[in-house]
Amino acid sequence: MKSQRVAIIGDGQMGLVLTDALIERGLSVRLWGPFPEDIKPLADTRQAPKRLKGFTLPQEVVVTADDGAVLDGADVMINAIPTQYIRPVWSRLQPIVPPQIPVACISKGIEVDTLLRPTEILHEVLGDEAESGQRSVCALSGPTIATELAQRLPATMVAASRDEQLSTLVQDIFNVPWLRIYRHSDPLGVELAGATKNVIALAAGMVDGLGVGDNAKSALLARGLAEIARLGVAMGASVDTFFGIAGVGDLATTCFSPCGRNRTCGERLGRGESLDDILESTVSVVEGVPTTKSVMALASAHQVDMPITAAVHSILFQGLSARDAIGNLMQRKPKAEHIG
Repeated sequence: MKSQRVAIIGDGQMGLVLTDALIERGLSVRLWGPFPEDIKPLADTRQAPKRLKGFTLPQEVVVTADDGAVLDGADVMINAIPTQYIRPVWSRLQPIVPPQIPVACISKGIEVDTLLRPTEILHEVLGDEAESGQRSVCALSGPTIATELAQRLPATMVAASRDEQLSTLVQDIFNVPWLRIYRHSDPLGVELAGATKNVIALAAGMVDGLGVGDNAKSALLARGLAEIARLGVAMGASVDTFFGIAGVGDLATTCFSPCGRNRTCGERLGRGESLDDILESTVSVVEGVPTTKSVMALASAHQVDMPITAAVHSILFQGLSARDAIGNLMQRKPKAEHIG
């Protein structure tokens, strides 16, 4: 493998654990965060206890809040900024982003105002090079709970791009013993799966919080997958994508892991806490909350029936109780099962 210099944009949980993998691979890595008050203690102590307790960032990583320093000499850029903040962060960096350097994106979500996927936001913000196809962008997604990656427990991801050379490069730079990366040619489906599963995870957490049982939770996952796939197919994605690592694999992990932010938020809602209190007390971004608005807008635009997503939206933003939402779903008109 050619020696690669990698710039990771974003110092959250996934930015930290993927930095660890790249260092293990023997690459030169610079990690950047937008807030100097967060970056300085990380650079000094190599730890971020509020974000990833017990994790120590390797000494070889250059940690910086300097915009120019992180991008200088980079061969590959990795976006680890949460979806709703990609636009302002990369707009800030855009004037100094080197031309034609590829970007791998690990964000999961859909921008609320534009309904764009993370790689689409990057294409739009980075300008002419991206729009003309000179800058390749890759979605990197899968069932990856950061606390497990911090312990180097085994996990799989997919690198999805129309540029197979880039997906092969991403596959290569993350080739470490605890990560297995598959190439994928459906970035639309992969990104939709990564975004929509967070909405279903909120519902799964509500089932846990209400204590209504494993039968209900399994039904929720199955029917949640069905409506995710319906939306994907309507938008032009392959139905097979939703039955792979980025689809059902990521959905299952997010809905069952006690470390999942979206599931945990849903559980607290099910127990009666208010959404405002939950979000105020959560250090990391709960992507499923804004994504619920985006997915509802996409479902309306493509005339796709998504009853679970609609129920979550009503709970989050219209005051419906989680218990009443379950009752409403159970009383829907009987129909044949259909997926995709």
